[in-house]
Amino acid sequence: MNIVILAAGMGKRMHSALPKVLHPLAGKPLLSHVIDTARTLSPRRLVVVVGHGGEAVREAVGAPDVQFALQAQQLGTGHALAQALPLLDANVPTLVLYGDVPLTRASTLRRLVDTAGQNGYGILTVTLDDPTGYGRIVRGAAGQVERIVEQKDANDAERKIAEINTGIVVTPTAPLAGWLAALRNDNAQGEYYLTDVVQAAIAAGHPAVTAQPDAAWETLGVNSKQQLAELERVHQHNVAGALLVAGVTLADPARIDVRGSLTCGRDVFIDVNCVFEGEVTLADNVSVGPNCVIRSASIGAGTRVDAYTHIENAAVGANAVLGPYARLRPGAKLADDVHVGNFVEVKNANIGVGSKANHLSYVGDADVGAGVNIGAGTITCNYDGANKHRTIIEDNVFVGSDTQLVAPVRVGRGVTIAAGTTVWKDVPQATLVLNEKTQIVKTGYVRPVKKKN
Repeated sequence: MNIVILAAGMGKRMHSALPKVLHPLAGKPLLSHVIDTARTLSPRRLVVVVGHGGEAVREAVGAPDVQFALQAQQLGTGHALAQALPLLDANVPTLVLYGDVPLTRASTLRRLVDTAGQNGYGILTVTLDDPTGYGRIVRGAAGQVERIVEQKDANDAERKIAEINTGIVVTPTAPLAGWLAALRNDNAQGEYYLTDVVQAAIAAGHPAVTAQPDAAWETLGVNSKQQLAELERVHQHNVAGALLVAGVTLADPARIDVRGSLTCGRDVFIDVNCVFEGEVTLADNVSVGPNCVIRSASIGAGTRVDAYTHIENAAVGANAVLGPYARLRPGAKLADDVHVGNFVEVKNANIGVGSKANHLSYVGDADVGAGVNIGAGTITCNYDGANKHRTIIEDNVFVGSDTQLVAPVRVGRGVTIAAGTTVWKDVPQATLVLNEKTQIVKTGYVRPVKKKN
């Protein structure tokens, strides 16, 4: 089949300079959700019709398998589809989707395509308790679809119809050019409606058939920030439900946001207000405390991530302890049994098995061996104002509090670094390194007092 995604609308009610179809839902543009679903159907041609903000849309979703058609003037859905015709294969049906309807399941679309077959004109419909605002499906006495009437053009009897048109259709492609060319815009909107094509299809001997989704939310579109927020909650509710079915324990399913993919092992616990972005993997028995942000990371089995910890593009081994208030930046790689505590930042660094940095430290551009203790207030001074340099700390080093390691520098195995030391030269194995200091004590000192006004 061909798939055409209509994505040319301006989205005035979004009150934003960003094209409507590029507004994010679950961390990626609305249009990207639609394209990803379309790809699962293996279309012969995949065409996106752009208009408002077309260059931004092309840049955001451009790919070798995506072609673009331009609708320079927004004259209705029928006019938009006509712009894609030169890019379609006339020998297969065309499925029409919308760039602002992000949650339609592939299974629903397959059902519609199968129902229509090669010759039918398939319409995805939904029956609503309140159909206000939607085009109605008008059926004949025998139940056959006769036409679709828009809300603004419907009479009182037609407005009572509960079955509505979602806009998603599958149509034979070869006769489509003639049907679209025959459309008229003498309606309340002054537009060329794709919905009017159904009558032409029926007249040409292509039966109009319908299918419905499993859930009405699959067909909901976005025209405002309110609707975007509502769909975000629908999506996150579905994600949370799938996690629960898979055995993940969620402290509150209403307070988790997954903006990408989250893969969990057995007996994983996730506390409230956690955000997962990109591809995140949590192995067996991982526990994630409240208010954590984990982006594009893997967390090993048995690791505990305490509250307010931020992890980005990092890999953590098994049985580690992170946080609270820890930060792992891109390139951080932690081995098994590592502890990274409160207000500790790790960036582009490898930390070996069983090493600990429990308090108020920065470890950047470093290779830290196994069994290393990094005292509070330790800093790897990796930047000279122009270039980054690397710090190497070998196994079983004890780093005292308030230590600065000025890179490039290597600290040998088994070294003890006294508190308050600045290390700027390589240190040989099994030695004590410190900066000699003189402590002066003065008697008779009078502490200043605050002057009274």
